[in-house]
Amino acid sequence: MPQPDPRIATRTHPAFLALGCVGFIASAPAAAQSNEAASADAPKTFKGVTVTGTAITDEGYKAERIESPKAVAPLLDTPRSIVVVDKQIIKDTGSATLVDALRTVPGITFGAAEGGNPIGDRPFIRGFDSQGSTYLDGVRDIGAQTREVFAVEQIQIVRGSDSTLGGRGSAGGSLNVISKLPERETFIAGSGSYGTADYKRLTGDVNYRLSDSIAFRVNGAWHDQDIAGRDAIFQKRWGIAPSVTIGMNSKTRLTLAYYHLHTNELPDSGIPYLYACSTTVCNAPNGYTLSQPALGKVTTASGTTGYVGRDTFYGLKDRDFRHSNTDQATMRIEHDFGTVKLRNTSRYSHTYQEYIFLLPDDSTGNVYGNPANLTGQPGGQVWRRANTRFGYTDSIINQTDLYGTFETGSIKHSFSVGGELSWEKSDRGAYVLATGSTISPRCSALAIARFYCTSLFTPNPNDAWQNYTNDTAAGTLTAITKGASPTHTINNANTKSVYAFDSITLTDKLILNLGARYDDFKSKVTLPFFLIDRPIVRRDDGIFNWQAGAVFKPTPNTSFYASYATAAIPPNSLIGEGQEQNSLGTLPTTTTAATYASAVAALQAAANDALKVEKTKSMEIGGKAELLDGALSINAAIFQTKSQNSRAIASDGTVQFIGAKRVRGIELGFNGNITDKWNVFGGYSYLDARITDGGFTALTVAANGAAAATTVAVPSVNTGRRFPQTAKHNFTIWTDYKVTSAFSIGGGAFYVSRVYGGYGDNRTATQTTAGVITVTPATKTIARSIPGYWRFDARAGYKINDHVDVSVNVQNLTNKTYFSQAYTSHYATLAASRSAFATVNFRY
Repeated sequence: MPQPDPRIATRTHPAFLALGCVGFIASAPAAAQSNEAASADAPKTFKGVTVTGTAITDEGYKAERIESPKAVAPLLDTPRSIVVVDKQIIKDTGSATLVDALRTVPGITFGAAEGGNPIGDRPFIRGFDSQGSTYLDGVRDIGAQTREVFAVEQIQIVRGSDSTLGGRGSAGGSLNVISKLPERETFIAGSGSYGTADYKRLTGDVNYRLSDSIAFRVNGAWHDQDIAGRDAIFQKRWGIAPSVTIGMNSKTRLTLAYYHLHTNELPDSGIPYLYACSTTVCNAPNGYTLSQPALGKVTTASGTTGYVGRDTFYGLKDRDFRHSNTDQATMRIEHDFGTVKLRNTSRYSHTYQEYIFLLPDDSTGNVYGNPANLTGQPGGQVWRRANTRFGYTDSIINQTDLYGTFETGSIKHSFSVGGELSWEKSDRGAYVLATGSTISPRCSALAIARFYCTSLFTPNPNDAWQNYTNDTAAGTLTAITKGASPTHTINNANTKSVYAFDSITLTDKLILNLGARYDDFKSKVTLPFFLIDRPIVRRDDGIFNWQAGAVFKPTPNTSFYASYATAAIPPNSLIGEGQEQNSLGTLPTTTTAATYASAVAALQAAANDALKVEKTKSMEIGGKAELLDGALSINAAIFQTKSQNSRAIASDGTVQFIGAKRVRGIELGFNGNITDKWNVFGGYSYLDARITDGGFTALTVAANGAAAATTVAVPSVNTGRRFPQTAKHNFTIWTDYKVTSAFSIGGGAFYVSRVYGGYGDNRTATQTTAGVITVTPATKTIARSIPGYWRFDARAGYKINDHVDVSVNVQNLTNKTYFSQAYTSHYATLAASRSAFATVNFRY
């Protein structure tokens, strides 16, 4: 499909199409949502208040179970740590994206984009990257994307090793987004918001009951905002999600659904770290240094002092952009056989994104400067490195589930068995443009004149950047182009899976929970190459995972449990849609037509014999309780997760699977209603996350006389360090209190302790003319990190009548300057400053 020119700003869309269609068509990709809702005429009770019809109701924050055929027991009887973020929490917190909604859940942090990791949601659960473990209505949703919530019913977070439930990946847990689908009650609802930083948002939700058996629903959204406290950055998007269910009152039901989301934005990459440290340049002080983003008052190596404000943006309006499209079509067929149900779900998904994304680069020491070469590198400069990507991800998935209950004597079974067939493909390339990457020193006069580099203190996003044929002074102007087909990387994956779960009630006090899954995962990658046929590398993995748990219930409203679960991440599991630590490899850059055959053979042999499946094991004990007549749920868990077979450099300099990680932690949670006027949601997590074996690092040894250049392996600086992108302490609470029947106030407090991005040191290696190698120990070590923070939000709401209410949300109430994402190197992302918006909600 034709894609827009990246140099043309697409800031005028058919943006209101989503809302213009709201009165005509209906909701998001098919969900695992029950069609057994009460009829429109039946009264409903929320927190002790009985309402009827289409009145706006406060439904509370407590979920009884997760909506999935694989969920074979209520939350109280499930031996796992599970959190459900319901639509009421999403509404009250003023969340517009998945990231917004998940800030209320402790133990989840978010990683940033980089050259090897595309822009999109990148959640870390219990310290493990879960970008490839996100599901939509129980079906894998792998394409890199920024997810909206306008068509979301709830978000389910299952913590702990979780490949039994979802398949490959899920080392620390998984996310399952549940969509809004047709309901039996006819209604029309919507909201309109306006606020600071030119915040504008409209949503619509129309559900029409055509007959006793057919209902039609459509959700739509249009969103446009600048980012509070950040210069030049904007976000625009619109989406629509229609669906129809036929046979709502019958044993056989058919649901058809479609989802489309379009985004247009100027991406934000935040602030560069102050210090760089590697074998080639290390400008940090001696010893151990926390290298934080260069924010506030900064003095460079040459003694120049300046101020970097929170609004500082190093990007270029004339160059940087991001466009994306997500399209998903779903068909679900269900049939009831008494207490047993059969469900088949088929989905086609297409995600496309293209971007030129500024990465404020510090890799040559240009931010702080080089104390040993102040003339050439005085500091105070940021390289405007351009990370680029364009491409798509397609998937076709068919999933069949048979689930229900039966009894064998006095023993009760709640079971689910199923199978999955999937085909996935990704195709990605890069834009061809000059960025100053070949200029040395990096921020030379030419680089500054062409806006490849800019001032650390006074960057101008309106700089008249132009593209040249090359980085030399003789370069001529040329258009930005997309890389030719031979430069693309194409990944294909096919999966065949079978799985089974059973919750076995032995007595009223003792429940066993068992699960197993087998995946046959076949993957291949077509690599870039110009000189001869493009190389193809293949891999086939058979993966078995299982989980087992026991639940003891001393009373009907309390439970204690112990569980064990596994997860597996096969090579190429993300098919290029994330930071692939276990890819199938690439051809050496020195490959020629003459060495092509041997290089491809070696690559395939390594894929067959050297690559291994990364495995994790989780052990967990915990307790849950339903208090206040079931209105309030509390839970606690202690756990340990160990990972092995992570890809790392061995002592002989080769890639081996010796890496190991370990997380030990505590989680506390609460959600529900303390009184019929007071809702709460939140919790606390403590994560002791360590890299127990980071393998080795290869140091380059320069040639010396007759001794040729070589490399030597030294223990990795990561060994013994904390996991990147993982907070040790994380506390969240959101609460809402009804002062009167019409007026309510609420707010949230969120604490995240220090998060590390990555580590570096200045070890070097030299050799004599006889080839005797000497490793010089590190005198400087840096830990790139962002400081911990408290953030506070506030909300006030007023119910005008049964059909209209208004609310005001203030986010980051104290205007705290903090960072929301820390990447491994180069930069960290700044969060928005204080913002406020008012919302009008209606429902008829």
